[in-house]
Amino acid sequence: MIYLDYNASTPVDPAVREAMLPFLGDQFGNPSSSHNKGRPLRQAIDHARQQLADLVGAAPEDIVFTASGTEANNHVIKGVADALRGRGHHIIVSSVEHPAVVNPCFYLEQRGFEITRVPVDSTGQVDPQSVIDEVRSDTILISIMHANNEVGTIQPIAEIADAAREAGIWMHTDAAQSCGKIDTDVQKLGVDFLSIAGHKLYAPQGAGALYLRRGIKMEPLLHGAGHESGRRAGTEATAMIVGLGKAAELAQRHLGDSRTRALRDRLHAGIARAFGEGAVLLGHPERRLPNTLAMGFRHRIGADILAACPDICASTGAACHAEQRKRSAVLDAMNVPEEIAYGAIRFSVGRFTTETEVDAAISQLARLIRQSG
Repeated sequence: MIYLDYNASTPVDPAVREAMLPFLGDQFGNPSSSHNKGRPLRQAIDHARQQLADLVGAAPEDIVFTASGTEANNHVIKGVADALRGRGHHIIVSSVEHPAVVNPCFYLEQRGFEITRVPVDSTGQVDPQSVIDEVRSDTILISIMHANNEVGTIQPIAEIADAAREAGIWMHTDAAQSCGKIDTDVQKLGVDFLSIAGHKLYAPQGAGALYLRRGIKMEPLLHGAGHESGRRAGTEATAMIVGLGKAAELAQRHLGDSRTRALRDRLHAGIARAFGEGAVLLGHPERRLPNTLAMGFRHRIGADILAACPDICASTGAACHAEQRKRSAVLDAMNVPEEIAYGAIRFSVGRFTTETEVDAAISQLARLIRQSG
């Protein structure tokens, strides 16, 4: 198996798993308990909060642990809508957001809110001016993802956040794909909210977090007891949180590491040699995630390519069935021609990818082009 789908989910790092193990065994108390079985768990959670805060340049008290990046996104979008309902009903997002942003916005539209979806260019990037042009007196939130999950394009979040701040509008970014891969310092980005998904940075599935700037008051998405300083009810999942904290610590050590970029570029060069002009790079040629390679194979079907290379684990960018052909909303927003979009495949490498695996993937893809002529 050649796993080239790290954007979908990363394996749990062995060091993360090791950090979690005590909290799946003898360390089983409730972190809200003040006795000897509870206190060590509270200390472990506090340590993990500091580890994650260090990764994103925040104060630990501004970190709220969640069960996923999706939950974090829902908390922000629905929470801001509820908190600022009296001030306005207008939210700005991009046309290439993840469903974890798209669908909460659709939910709000059914309840009287107006959502403006700003376009992207052919590389999948938002023009900050196009966001500024859509700001109105009743705009209450701007939510633009930091990096796109399908093509890896990185958005100019700091520029957009500057404009949002000048207009007195809260700014959110979904950093599920970027956190742990590139710098996600909330002070540099200038955002009020930042969402994190643990399973994108070698933590277990079921662990996430939200950076929520101090002073912002919103109703919690989940009501109950006063966990997470009253911002997210429910007994904390200590093992998952410890895993996320350790993953954040490891990610900080790996930031700036050129290894994944080199592997991505090696894969790109090999595909280009095999397919020539029949393979087209999707996304921004420079401002994209260092691990992400989205390719459109001209006049081919991405799912068919992967079916012919069963050892390669990657993701297609279009649904192509006998009864239906549909390119992804991201490729549609980028105006990628159908003859390229139907053949879209996203390859994403990671910490445990090897040159041998990359070369084996290139070999399988090259064999496919030779066999098909």
